[in-house]
Amino acid sequence: MATQHNPERPMELVWLKRDLRLRDHAPLLEAAARGPVLCLYVYEPELMAHETTHAAHLAFIHASLGELDAALRERGGGLVTRVGNLPEVFDRLHAERPIARLWSHEETGLGITYERDKRVKRWTREQGIEWIELPNHGVFRPLADRDGWSARWRRRMAEPVRPAPERIHGVLNLPSAGIRSPADLGVAGELRPEAVAPGIDVAHGVLADFLAQRSRSYQGDISSPVTAWSGSSRLSPHLAWGNLSVREVYQATTGRIARLKAMPDRDAKDWAKSLGSFAKRLHWHCHFIQKLEDQPDIEFRNLSRACDGLRDERPDAVLLDAWRFGQTGYPMVDACMRALAAGGWINFRMRAMLMSFASYHLWQHWREPALHLARLFLDFEPGIHLSQAQMQSGTTGINAVRIYSPVKQVRDHDPEGVFIRRWCPELKLVPNAYLPRPETMPAHVQHAAGCVIGRDYPAPIVDNGKAWFRARQRMGALRARGEARSEARQIHRRHGSRKRPDASRTAR
Repeated sequence: MATQHNPERPMELVWLKRDLRLRDHAPLLEAAARGPVLCLYVYEPELMAHETTHAAHLAFIHASLGELDAALRERGGGLVTRVGNLPEVFDRLHAERPIARLWSHEETGLGITYERDKRVKRWTREQGIEWIELPNHGVFRPLADRDGWSARWRRRMAEPVRPAPERIHGVLNLPSAGIRSPADLGVAGELRPEAVAPGIDVAHGVLADFLAQRSRSYQGDISSPVTAWSGSSRLSPHLAWGNLSVREVYQATTGRIARLKAMPDRDAKDWAKSLGSFAKRLHWHCHFIQKLEDQPDIEFRNLSRACDGLRDERPDAVLLDAWRFGQTGYPMVDACMRALAAGGWINFRMRAMLMSFASYHLWQHWREPALHLARLFLDFEPGIHLSQAQMQSGTTGINAVRIYSPVKQVRDHDPEGVFIRRWCPELKLVPNAYLPRPETMPAHVQHAAGCVIGRDYPAPIVDNGKAWFRARQRMGALRARGEARSEARQIHRRHGSRKRPDASRTAR
């Protein structure tokens, strides 16, 4: 690309992606210390059109961008947005005002962002522009194997949280595309009326409230969709879009744990233990993203190639539509899908159950359900979501096969039907005893409850017991094959979570 420059002083270009914050933003802090800064967010048509992108994601991003722009302006800077492909947008900017350096966080994203980064790298080399990518999370590149990963992660989390720059010499004379609506960008989807509030200030408030109050019973609250709604941190969207860094949250959490442990009463000790469970999940957050960083093709292919051909890659539209729209005849599945459509969030156990149901009960290939859930999840994080989709579908080769019974989940986690009746109002008058399996209600009970199966609420689209048994047989036969066991050992060496060096490597 031929570029003609104007004579102004070259600028430090800070490329914002999933790091919409000022605090603990190393690229911004470093750029601000070097010269004139332009903070840029790019609406990339390829990403806007991607099958994981939803209008609700943009609504969350936009609130963060607006708040970020205001905070930058207070410091002498500002935010510019552009619409276009990369590196073409950078090339046009370089013609408007020379770029001294390109700054960004490392990104572990989708295949299209991976390929885009390759194009950007080539362009910066051609233009003689240094591209400085700094770590965003506890994810490491390049990584030969997982030996010592946990210790490295802890060291990175212990690094000082970087302050927001006090003053920015902003580049303020370049045009901006402003905040573009989903319709302008061709992004489909209805907004989530019950979604968590977006924004940087909100994120810090949610964290403070969680550590000061809601985390007291975190360990016991996170399994049920009834208690998890308030008992979990609810920070995942803010982490996914970068309103907070994982390091900020980890250090605030460990600091709170230390203060609780110093207190003499037993309740404080139990509270510290509960928060310790949350701290472990921050570790898992990066552990799963690391899998995608190390093997980007898990977005498209089974991690265990022994699973190729296990399921038909062509989706069954009838079965999947029933699952998508909460019409499976299994109340916990249906309530979770409807809750996601309204709020974009559900607790981890229910996410696992939804993928398990689609993969085992409906015997669907993981990719189509994963894409749909990506659009539903306000906190869609590619590394976590894609790794979990494969894990809950049994295609990693190394994780235990867990086939969640949607009937048992009602009995264990919503026996009074608090969550189910909210999201499946047609079951409002169904007696508690029949909520796990409404189709077993005698006819007179159905009429008394105003819930006739097949008319007011669907009959189960598959038989729970038969589907469970059939899936267990299929997975057992696959795992018993010699090539599957051999491959599993290789996968564990590359992706397995471990605190000690892999024995098979150290024994060589």
